[in-house]
Amino acid sequence: MTGPSQRREMAVTAVEQRGVSIAVACRTFGVSDTCYRYGPKLKAENEEIADLLFGLRDARKTWGFGLCFLHLRNVKGHPWNH
Repeated sequence: MTGPSQRREMAVTAVEQRGVSIAVACRTFGVSDTCYRYGPKLKAENEEIADLLFGLRDARKTWGFGLCFLHLRNVKGHPWNH
């Protein structure tokens, strides 16, 4: 049995090397369109997010993760969506 990442790679190979449409490749290999287009976060971006969250946690000890996230996104203008 193959995992989602392996099926995604097979779909990407079919699209790039065989000229199959993305929709057909996703249906053939049982991969959602979202899974096909997924790209992992860059490590540097993850470290930046963690640093900002730790700094905010230390400054605002009563805030939970949700409030810290909303503050970074809405007040500080960071474009992360998850």
